[in-house]
Amino acid sequence: MHDELSPTSALPFRPHEITRPHPRLMHYYLLIALLTGPFSPLVILPLWFKYLTLRYEFDDRGVSMKWGILFRREILLTYRRIQDIHLTRNIVQRWLGLATISLQTASGTSGAEMSIEGVLEADALRDYLYCKMRGVGHESARQISVTDADGHASEQPDEALLLLREIRDSLSQLAARRESPS
Repeated sequence: MHDELSPTSALPFRPHEITRPHPRLMHYYLLIALLTGPFSPLVILPLWFKYLTLRYEFDDRGVSMKWGILFRREILLTYRRIQDIHLTRNIVQRWLGLATISLQTASGTSGAEMSIEGVLEADALRDYLYCKMRGVGHESARQISVTDADGHASEQPDEALLLLREIRDSLSQLAARRESPS
């Protein structure tokens, strides 16, 4: 029997297929509105309109989010502008299998620039966004272990390593030319 609250982990994660929030987000919004008591009708309307119009798009350059009926809002963040990624889950979100992924930039505001809601594969999406913001391909993130002068091992993508080695070699050749008498 298929458990409806657990995301399918056998399939590979495809962020480009995420275009709408999961229907559980509307259940979450309903529960939040009910907790406001007599103000529930006033709270649920904006949340319902947001859920109906919320769209996501993940492409090779960045992530975009659109919503709104009367006041249309659109946010586009390129991966290189993303500074930090936070994943939060309150108790109701955990119960529903949801999370909120907050993306922060260096824009000077204390809050998140974009909050992605209604995604079941939040951990996989967070990892995908981390790889993209660091410039590493998600599917083939080849890493090479490098030991620095202090003996500490670190993981670096091999393209960056090759470039750094080329720069190092060029600098040592330049230094050797300056030191040798001609």
